[in-house]
Amino acid sequence: MADIARIVEVVEPEAQALGFDLVRVCYFKGGEIGDEEHTLQIMAERPATGQLVIEDCAALSRRISDAFDALEAAGEELIEDAYRLEVSSPGIDRPLTRTKDYVQWAGHEVRVQLANPVEGNRTSLQGDLVSLDGDVVTVADRKSGNVSFPLSDINSAKLVLTDRLIAATRPLDTSGAEDILEEQED
Repeated sequence: MADIARIVEVVEPEAQALGFDLVRVCYFKGGEIGDEEHTLQIMAERPATGQLVIEDCAALSRRISDAFDALEAAGEELIEDAYRLEVSSPGIDRPLTRTKDYVQWAGHEVRVQLANPVEGNRTSLQGDLVSLDGDVVTVADRKSGNVSFPLSDINSAKLVLTDRLIAATRPLDTSGAEDILEEQED
């Protein structure tokens, strides 16, 4: 198994060197039924836009690969299994992984999976993210009303794609869009 903390130690400076913030590092097996290949997923963003364009992803991927290769040449193998490196922007319905995400996206709908049950054995919540107060998150759950729980109890959390989220999201970088050629069908 991969040591995610060590991988973050290697990947984060590479992202920062390009002016990006690291959003998430995740290592998992498969993705589709029968897929046995491992994936190292790296999500990063430009702080000013909250996104990465394809050239950014390619640049970060090269830096990560070079850093991993250098460590391997020095005798440290970060991941023993064969794996696929996936570098991407977090997207509009992004995962919430950092404390600042809970502050920035308060007021937007979220889907949360908890490690410990709340409100009568529930581990799944969906509703508006109300606040982060210290290390306590409050969600206005559709079924239970306001539910508060420790940030450390969250297994996963992500924004839900809504019209309100689309309206609040910074516009995508459209540079180069005018250079796209469309083919005419005969």
